[in-house]
Amino acid sequence: MYIALGIAVVVILIVVVLYNSLIAKKNEVTNVFGTIDALLKKRYELLPKLIATVKVYMEHEKSLLEEVTRMRAQAVSGTLSDDQQVELDNKLSKMLGGIMVAVENYPDLKANQNFLQLQRTMNEVEEQISAARRAYNAVVTTYNNAVEMFPTNMVAATMGYKLKKVFEISEDQRRDIDAEKLFKS
Repeated sequence: MYIALGIAVVVILIVVVLYNSLIAKKNEVTNVFGTIDALLKKRYELLPKLIATVKVYMEHEKSLLEEVTRMRAQAVSGTLSDDQQVELDNKLSKMLGGIMVAVENYPDLKANQNFLQLQRTMNEVEEQISAARRAYNAVVTTYNNAVEMFPTNMVAATMGYKLKKVFEISEDQRRDIDAEKLFKS
């Protein structure tokens, strides 16, 4: 009888430890995503200023600027899940890269003080986002490992925990940059 009671206590303790470990991992993912979310909001606040500044010069890239504006509105709507936010951020990062490459074709814009200040601020925010993405991907990997590995996977399944997406670059972003486009005058 004492042996059965001892085994039951050990099993309960193991389940509690596994449960608490999963909760801690989930909360860590939520915390780091909150950091990314705050930085993305900072980026979204800069976008209207950047678009207003470059719109004067970049008539040919009007559709690109309109698409960035549309994506920003979607991002700040508050209706996106974490996974949708990750996907939208990947698309928006690509679009911003396109704007910065297009800037090379506008010498007056490159010399504009407002633009230069916005560009410095945007670069700073992008570096912070990049660092936060690395931290997020690390905690998501740890969380995903716990969701998939035995024995925590059994507890995770009963709690309804699912795998989370990491921030990844798209196939377009993996390709080499076309140097001819960058240095076109």
